[in-house]
Amino acid sequence: MMFVRSVRALLPPFSLCLFMLTSTSLIAYGQKPAKQEGVIARKVVPINSRIPQLPDSPGSASVSVFVSRYLDPLQGVSSDDLIRRALAANADLIATRLDIERARARLRQAGLRPNPAIDFEQTTGKFTGSAGERETSIGFALPLELFGKRNRRIELARIELEAAEAEVADRERRLAAEVRATYADALSAIRELQITGQLGDIDTQTARIVEVRVTEGDAAPLELSLIRAEVDRVRARRELVEGRLQAALLRLKNLAGIPLNEPLRLREEFSTPSLPAPAASMQEAVATALSARPDLRLVRLIEEAAGAGLRLAQAEARPDITAFTKYSFGHSLFDDTPIGVLRDKDRLVSFGVSISIPLFNRNQGAQAEAEAAILQAKRRRQFLEQLIRAEVESAYKRYESARAAISIFEQGVIARSIQNVNTIREAYRLGAFRVTELLTEQRRFLDSQREFTEALAELYRALADLQSAVGAVNP
Repeated sequence: MMFVRSVRALLPPFSLCLFMLTSTSLIAYGQKPAKQEGVIARKVVPINSRIPQLPDSPGSASVSVFVSRYLDPLQGVSSDDLIRRALAANADLIATRLDIERARARLRQAGLRPNPAIDFEQTTGKFTGSAGERETSIGFALPLELFGKRNRRIELARIELEAAEAEVADRERRLAAEVRATYADALSAIRELQITGQLGDIDTQTARIVEVRVTEGDAAPLELSLIRAEVDRVRARRELVEGRLQAALLRLKNLAGIPLNEPLRLREEFSTPSLPAPAASMQEAVATALSARPDLRLVRLIEEAAGAGLRLAQAEARPDITAFTKYSFGHSLFDDTPIGVLRDKDRLVSFGVSISIPLFNRNQGAQAEAEAAILQAKRRRQFLEQLIRAEVESAYKRYESARAAISIFEQGVIARSIQNVNTIREAYRLGAFRVTELLTEQRRFLDSQREFTEALAELYRALADLQSAVGAVNP
């Protein structure tokens, strides 16, 4: 018994030395220069963000089986696949595209000429005591569109058609950005499920060890209670994360027009995002956005349409001119002449022009409204140009900051957290540490992994937002 007590007395300092040696070697490892991450033509250089496999994790296989319900690197769908499906099947986008058909119909209507008019008139004296008097006339009137009214109307309708197309293109851009953002939320939840799943399995195994030690009298019952509480806490976290994941998947199905009862598995991981490489510089990205953003093209077309509306209002202030002609055939009866009853037949053709006089209504209100619309559209265009610059710069800076944060995590934070947990766990098994210290270190590890996941998700979202900010839609 004296020998056993001596050995147990030496275990704490021995474990502490082992922990210090391990930490020292890990620090030396963390000081190795990290490789510079570059960007290739289509894909962002893969990030070393795979889930770290903790040693002594007998449940890692069960975690993989559980996660395979949501992630399939071979047969799953990528964000590009979902965007293509959303562009083809999203119900709201399909309804928005009908605005283009309406604008085409308005353009067709604007090109139509005004209809002619035919007048028929019958005059009789039968009811006024002049039964022999009657006259029949047929008239034809044709409105003449002068002063460029028809051309101005066609011009305005054409610009409105282009504006409808630009609005649909902007809706597609925003839909693609929404799909990518939701996809990033789902990937973030999957990664956290993997981490909490592994940690939960390890805690379960640790609880069994603690239970044996409590039975043998080497540990207090409180330690078993603490480790079981930690197991339940991680399990509760997994339930919350899985609920968030399922909500993201339902959102993706809704956006992409996928039936809710159809299974959906993702293909991408944060290590290999399926996103185009960003522009080489922020200035290049801003220039691309100012030339390619459909919402900016929309407000420019609205400004152009306001100018066309003013020209149409000015044209419509000109007089309306209608040309007409009329053929008349009349019978006259004179019964009180000295020579008896006389009958007369008349055939007449008349023609002329009807001109409206713009004396009171010169379309003053419509012209004033068009002038205000021009100024309003100009102000909105200027504001949107500033907003686009801010969006591009913000997304670009977020992308650079996320890359820097990921580099810091990969250089030492994650590896040290894993090593610290493993060292303290081994030391706990030897009796050098209390279970509270093990749980504290595990929570630090979980926090660091969660922060690393947030950094990876931020990088993904920043790339997606940058792509949307420059106006890219099609994968």
